[in-house]
Amino acid sequence: MESKKRSLAKAVSWQLVGLVSMAILGDVFTGSFFAGGELALTSCAFGFVAYILHERVWAGVRWGLEKAAAAGGPRLSADAGQS
Repeated sequence: MESKKRSLAKAVSWQLVGLVSMAILGDVFTGSFFAGGELALTSCAFGFVAYILHERVWAGVRWGLEKAAAAGGPRLSADAGQS
């Protein structure tokens, strides 16, 4: 499981990408950089919270994770040995 700091850093970097792209698209579609910026900031705030919540929920889901065997051993799937 990753730390809360790592989840936060990922969320911030992703939202910066989204903020810039949304501001550009908002300007293109509205013709107003101010309106595009407002749309981008609103989307950024909402997306930031949604992303953190999404990551924390998935951090608690065990489905699809692989269990590590003894140190240095091969990784085994959670459903290994089941036919």
